[in-house]
Amino acid sequence: MFRHTDYLQFQAKPEKPDALFAAKLQELVGGQFGEMTVMMQYLWQGWNCRMPGKYKDMIMDIGTEEIGHVEMLVTMMARLLEGAPGETTEKAVAANPVLAAVIGGMNPQHAIVSGGGAVPRDSQGVPWNAGYIVASGSLLTDFRSNVAAEAQSRLMTSRVYNMTDDPGVKAMLQFNLARDTYHQQQWLLGIQQLIDDGLVDEHGLENSNGDDENPDQNHTFWTFDDASQAPEGRWARGPSFVGPDIEVVAAQPLTDDKPLGPPPDPKLYATYDGAMGTPKTGDAVGAHAQGAQNLAKKIKGAFE
Repeated sequence: MFRHTDYLQFQAKPEKPDALFAAKLQELVGGQFGEMTVMMQYLWQGWNCRMPGKYKDMIMDIGTEEIGHVEMLVTMMARLLEGAPGETTEKAVAANPVLAAVIGGMNPQHAIVSGGGAVPRDSQGVPWNAGYIVASGSLLTDFRSNVAAEAQSRLMTSRVYNMTDDPGVKAMLQFNLARDTYHQQQWLLGIQQLIDDGLVDEHGLENSNGDDENPDQNHTFWTFDDASQAPEGRWARGPSFVGPDIEVVAAQPLTDDKPLGPPPDPKLYATYDGAMGTPKTGDAVGAHAQGAQNLAKKIKGAFE
């Protein structure tokens, strides 16, 4: 159950309408790193968290806070769009209000689609996409993704902040900048809490199936350029979080396997000169049969 308080977290009162700036502000709403993304990312992470207690509660708290951030931006945009495309554009180009909106930089969808309100899209009109969010079920990897999301969101907010001189808009964005600063800390401290609670290893790396990984390759920096200066960095020298000290290696193949698939099925009409032998002819029925055979082998292996 969610509860709604009929007040904004922070005021969203521009000094004057500005349809051009509203078009820019759309990026902070529905862009890849906008508030809709972090809102949905945190909510899905919280809903999928299988651990009752402080972690799930913390994730749900920040997810709910982000709902309010979207509400603030949407309210601000509605107020920035006041008078557009009527009064604002008529003053710009009285003979053609639609042309004035385009020339003035207004997002036409604000007039045509949403009736003077925000839309769940970015500044170019691209719809918000659920593929933007990360909710893996692993709190460590989720929290690391969240740090990056907050940093990207704050960077965009900072850039947009420099595009306006409206004191009311700047006041709201100052609030948002501060919250993004804290949220970066929140997720970094969350990672430290996971380490302190013994839920992840002390190095803080994602290392599922760590015992099975190739131990020769978990501490080497590969360089692909003889003149590269990358080996001068800390990532290429000194102690490794896991295993021996970090080593620099000149990249080279560790196998004689070449990147070639099997001979192509003649019925698929791929260009082929016979260099890899005689291809096998297949069809959809054959592919289905092969898949069923593979599945049967897996089931049989599970019972052996």
